[in-house]
Amino acid sequence: MQQTKKHHSGVDKLILKFDHALKRVAQPNTAATTLVATRPSPAEDEPESALSEQEKKHIGGLMRINHTGEVCAQALYKGQATTAKTSDVQEQMQHAALEEIDHLAWCEERLKELQVKPSRFNHAWYGLSYSLGAIAGFAGDRWSLGFVAETEKQVCRHLDKHMQQIPNKDRKTRKIIAQMKVDEAEHATVAEQAGGYPLPIIMRAAMRMMSKVMTTITYRF
Repeated sequence: MQQTKKHHSGVDKLILKFDHALKRVAQPNTAATTLVATRPSPAEDEPESALSEQEKKHIGGLMRINHTGEVCAQALYKGQATTAKTSDVQEQMQHAALEEIDHLAWCEERLKELQVKPSRFNHAWYGLSYSLGAIAGFAGDRWSLGFVAETEKQVCRHLDKHMQQIPNKDRKTRKIIAQMKVDEAEHATVAEQAGGYPLPIIMRAAMRMMSKVMTTITYRF
């Protein structure tokens, strides 16, 4: 008996992709083992510094925030790629998501070295970010690109703040954050040059408020 090939609608595909990704993030220990960075960690050859327990705890909290930020970046880019109107934008989103995997892998590795667990709420942040990315994609490619540019700019500002709080002696963490900032700034520039619309002030403010809530919770949990 010949089986009929099942065809999924656009909405079905969106739900399937979301469900697969959400299950992966909900099991961080399993997901972490399958992450493969395309570039070696910037801190690969740096020896571990002599950090106090208090310093490790604070740096770990900051890196947990950065790790969650990369989980959210994966969700945003994949959500946007799913609903993007043109193949060029879809490819750009997928390419950016691949680069963000490097950051995610580097952050996971640093968390393990600091003996700090990822945020227990990563599955929730992923779901929210995926939804926002999909909505941005539905709004149109130029708005979607503008959303990427603004997101990356805000990430760069967070990374700057983290660099100010991390001891100079912790060269491993500082090197990771420095390279992440270079990449994030490039993503913002590329999105703007591709025609991204500047977001309204109220939307930028809402993004900062949501980011504040996420970072405050993630630092501790």
